[in-house]
Amino acid sequence: MTTIDPAAFDAHLRARAAQTEELLAALLEDTPLFGEIVRPANLLSAMRHGTLNGGKRLRPFLVQEAAALFSGDAEAAARVGAALECLHSYSLIHDDLPAMDDDDLRRGQPTVHKAFDEATAILAGDSLLTLAFDIIAAPETRLPDDRKVALVMALSRAAGIGGMAGGQALDLAAETAAPDEDGIVTLQAMKTGALLRFACEAGAILAGAGADDRLRLRRFGEIIGLAFQLADDVLDVTADAKTMGKATGKDADRGKATLVGRHGLDWAEQRLDALVEDAVGVLSPYGSRADMLIATARFVADRSN
Repeated sequence: MTTIDPAAFDAHLRARAAQTEELLAALLEDTPLFGEIVRPANLLSAMRHGTLNGGKRLRPFLVQEAAALFSGDAEAAARVGAALECLHSYSLIHDDLPAMDDDDLRRGQPTVHKAFDEATAILAGDSLLTLAFDIIAAPETRLPDDRKVALVMALSRAAGIGGMAGGQALDLAAETAAPDEDGIVTLQAMKTGALLRFACEAGAILAGAGADDRLRLRRFGEIIGLAFQLADDVLDVTADAKTMGKATGKDADRGKATLVGRHGLDWAEQRLDALVEDAVGVLSPYGSRADMLIATARFVADRSN
């Protein structure tokens, strides 16, 4: 399936994550940018708390590897990946709020509203959301303007009412009215899958790949999104909070319907294998150039936290 050794993949993922962490730290420095007046210290600390907290940085990784598939500019890909991670971090900060998922732990540390307060957490999320589009539009992201516009449009659609935010609304509604199986798939494709889909498509966009390649990477991202959420639902049943760095078993406690809950763990494992095979098929035209992305699909399906 792929010639990349799991240990080599893990080392590459960690190296990319360290690069992303370093870039995010630079983007969240104290010094105001041109057009800014001041960066309030407490707000900036909350943004850092919610962003500079480790993690696999899978979404930036996908942006970078998808761009590399088409020989895209590595520095621009790193910045677009950092922008996506800022937006993802905003979503986690807001999802953890008492009015949403009401979580106290994220990546093994107190959530932002616990470490600071609810108002600061809301503002930290708002600021990270805005910063994401700032990073893409900034002159330091050296891409043609038409590609920046395409990235902003694609990210807006993935993050907004028809994507991640809409998926969170459906998730909240699911606590009182359980969706059917199609509804679960739609919810998950929006809340979790949309940003993973964007990550893969963004690599093709910033590299200036053709429409067919962009659609192919978009489809790969959709498959990755399905696998990621299914693996997450498996871990919610089988893993403990220490391993996950967050509370587990909450879906069952709230009566939320999941595909794992409907079909069981054996079905989920078989489905994950099938999704990886689908991912391999989508990327088959690229031959060995796609090995890193194929290894990513297997990692997503097999992850332990």
